[in-house]
Amino acid sequence: MEATEFKDMGLNNDLLFMINEKGFETPTPIQIRAIPLAMQGLDVMGQAQTGTGKTASFGIPILNKVTRGAGAQALIICPTRELCLQVREEIAFLGKRLKIGVLAIYGGQSIELQIRGLEKRPEIIVATPGRLLDHLGRGTIKLNGISYVVLDEADEMLDMGFLPDIEIILAQCPRERQTFLFSATLVDEIRDLGRKFMDHPREVLIEPEERTVAEIDHYFYETSARYKVQTLCRIIDAHQPPTSLVFCRTKRSVDQLAQRLQTRGYNADALHGDMSQKERDYAMGRFRRGAVRILVATDLAARGLDIDLVTHVINFDLPEDPDIYIHRTGRTGRAGRTGEAISIVEPVQRRQLRLIEQHIGKRIRRELLPDRVEAVEGRKEILRSRIMQGMSNSLELYLGMADELCSEYEPRILMAAALKLLDGDQPEEDLEETVESVALDTGVHVELPLGRLHGYTPRRMVDFLLANTSLTAEQIGEIEINGSSSYVEVPMDRVDEVYAFLSDSGRRRKKPSRHKTELQGRTPGPPHKKRKKE
Repeated sequence: MEATEFKDMGLNNDLLFMINEKGFETPTPIQIRAIPLAMQGLDVMGQAQTGTGKTASFGIPILNKVTRGAGAQALIICPTRELCLQVREEIAFLGKRLKIGVLAIYGGQSIELQIRGLEKRPEIIVATPGRLLDHLGRGTIKLNGISYVVLDEADEMLDMGFLPDIEIILAQCPRERQTFLFSATLVDEIRDLGRKFMDHPREVLIEPEERTVAEIDHYFYETSARYKVQTLCRIIDAHQPPTSLVFCRTKRSVDQLAQRLQTRGYNADALHGDMSQKERDYAMGRFRRGAVRILVATDLAARGLDIDLVTHVINFDLPEDPDIYIHRTGRTGRAGRTGEAISIVEPVQRRQLRLIEQHIGKRIRRELLPDRVEAVEGRKEILRSRIMQGMSNSLELYLGMADELCSEYEPRILMAAALKLLDGDQPEEDLEETVESVALDTGVHVELPLGRLHGYTPRRMVDFLLANTSLTAEQIGEIEINGSSSYVEVPMDRVDEVYAFLSDSGRRRKKPSRHKTELQGRTPGPPHKKRKKE
């Protein structure tokens, strides 16, 4: 029978005390299944998503087994500096009463500082592959005393090209050891790595239905590419998220979006891999302390960012890989709290959204964009609650100053000025945008008398419409290619143009194209609208 409580897992009392101090009330599914196997000395290969408690799954049994004062006995390898620091922080906290030393080794920090840390003979080393190889080359780290090895986020290390480095490192570890491997997905390459360097590992798999957190509310707003920034600003104004992670696809778009938000007066910062380690540490520290409310990041940079109090995850760029959607949204709704996952979706991305829905087994509902009045009211309510909260605290220090100011200036003007300062990170000018500027494009499906039998593919259909109408690529939505006909989604205000072209195929809107000549000799009737599925 599986142990469903930490106290039933045979753990040290000091470790149980720190588990309770950490706030872990009951083990997560991955912990229930992995820790007992690890305590038996078995190798474990686990599939676990972000936010499932996998760090404790290997950290707790290692802390329970290492011997204080015996030097380096455990090596944990992480793909990024952020994850390295996060893992080190959690394990060091859990090992505090045991007086177990945990040292982080990563690029971007002074290697001399790390050497001084190694001289203190920490029992556990958490390292990134590149910097660990540097130390091995210098002889400042020796792995001959290692009894426990962990490969954390193995899929990320594979994607980042670290597999050759991992093989070099593992080859220098003793054969007689216990090995743990954790990955978001156990693809063939990961399993091959496990079979090569592990001793009959036991697999612990978290089923797909456990990959999303029930407390997360998933929904999306649809808008055109042109108005994505305005849409994001309207969302922030209306929802007033205390802490939000905004994800972009590229480092360049992270910088651009963060700068545009800052220019508009929002309290935002950027995080991506091209920033120096000092810049990244500074940005993450400010976000953790609440000094920055909006952090714009790439997926990889946010890998090691483990903050329980993230209230909103916003997909400014919808991810193409459904697993990335899971990783992103897993940053909120942690530790039993509720969270919101908001996506900004362009009309051409609806099929992509459906693939994500199928993957997570949950419908992502569509919401109408809040209008200017709703955004204003949302800000007013937040300001009102902050004023009420301030009134519940001691005001003795400020009452004298208030009397002086009120004797010199009109109290109503003073109050308005104070509210403006309190609302300083939310710009007035964005609230003056018209609702129409971010209005949702209403699309309808029209039937075209061209399909697979005529050699058409979705890509060729797009080329055909671009060549023969004034439609842009952004205005062409879903495309369904059938045998002798196809359905294409276009904006409502462009339907007449498509009808006109199809009903008079001989008329030259643009210079002749091979697509247009295929319609010659055919006299299709006006296409009928296909009722849009909601």
